[in-house]
Amino acid sequence: MSWNPNDVLRIVDSLHRDKNIDSELVFVAIEQALVTAARKQYGEESDVTITIDRETGDLQGTCEGEVIDPEVIGRIGAQTAKQVIIQKIREAERDALIEEFEEQIGQMVSGVVQRNEGGATTVALGPIEAILPRSEQIPGETHHPNERVRAVVYEVRAQGNRVKVVLSRNHPKLVQRLFEQEIPEIADGVITINCISREPGYRTKVGVSSSDQRVDCVGACVGVRGNRIKNIVDELSGERIDIVRWNDDPEILIPNALQPAEVEQVLLCDMIGRAIVLVREDQLSLAIGRRGQNVRLASKLCVWDIEIMTPDELEEQIERAVVGFTELEGMTEELAQALVEQGYLSYDDLSVIEPVAMAEMGGMTEEQVDAIVTQAEAKAEEAEIAAGEERRRRREQEAQDAKAAIAAEAAAKAEAEVAAAQAAEPTAEEATEAAEGSSEEASSGEELSKKDSPV
Repeated sequence: MSWNPNDVLRIVDSLHRDKNIDSELVFVAIEQALVTAARKQYGEESDVTITIDRETGDLQGTCEGEVIDPEVIGRIGAQTAKQVIIQKIREAERDALIEEFEEQIGQMVSGVVQRNEGGATTVALGPIEAILPRSEQIPGETHHPNERVRAVVYEVRAQGNRVKVVLSRNHPKLVQRLFEQEIPEIADGVITINCISREPGYRTKVGVSSSDQRVDCVGACVGVRGNRIKNIVDELSGERIDIVRWNDDPEILIPNALQPAEVEQVLLCDMIGRAIVLVREDQLSLAIGRRGQNVRLASKLCVWDIEIMTPDELEEQIERAVVGFTELEGMTEELAQALVEQGYLSYDDLSVIEPVAMAEMGGMTEEQVDAIVTQAEAKAEEAEIAAGEERRRRREQEAQDAKAAIAAEAAAKAEAEVAAAQAAEPTAEEATEAAEGSSEEASSGEELSKKDSPV
């Protein structure tokens, strides 16, 4: 095999046109590979230079300043050029796939499950196999070979000469793409998805609005008899979806986001981004939700730190905050009251206050404010330590209670077994009666035997 300049020029030009690879990059790569191959023959430390004429394809090379025999370069060059060209073709195909799938990041794709390995699911997507990791699957769901699955493209990266595409089914984008697919008004731009907060497998809140007053954004998303939203819920393995009517006014949006709980009042504390939501006692658990899920998702949707409480709890917390703040050296009652009115209700809140804002509120210097904040931070740390100690004590008590309950259960079980065993054993009187009965039966049997005997 020898170097053929015309073949090399033709192949490089074909790579440029068909694979969109810059010709100069291919020439440089071949030259570098030829230098590496020549050094194996002339010594790794040799000063070797090899160039390819871009017009004719001819090779020229030197080693330590002396011209290398063209036939020697030709023998080295043919095989090396072939390897470089194959490598460039693979890289071009990989780069094309990366470019193709990078454009689909955040978009929904559909593929066929191939296999499950170590919790990860391999999904066939056209020319490649994508990965759906366990961490990106909806909790509790399983996928079987040959099952068709929908997910969003989450990440794309090169892995050697291959492309690694990571899919996700727990990303909020999947909910958005399903809404766009199932609800024509969203695809047409009449209804807009403003925000999504999601806890995969459990619950999702979707904030929607309509640009056409004649179109009810919530009703359109639900569909006739709930058929549209049902299709989405089924695709998400039964995940609950709350459709929230969006409003730019947080005092309207927050109650909408906390539905089905009924909200009495929303107090906005702009300086710290907190919203205190007042509800009746019978609505408290509904507003908070199971394990705090409802208020947590509402907070993410509205981008406000929502705190749920009853009016009585708020009044109690305000009184406690005023008393606590006035205990700090340098804090006046007027400043404490002003801070509480701005939504600062704990020592933790004071630790993040802007010193300039507090100085303006209390007519203080920044040094005085720093001293108050330092005290508040120390108090907050003490409270955290005390709360941790209380949690530890409660856990220990719960563990002791659990041990006592187990011991009591074991004792009760043992007593029941003894009682059952005693009930199964005959009393002395019953044993005597049984023995007498057996004796009488034996005597009767002997008498009958004598009568029946021919003697």
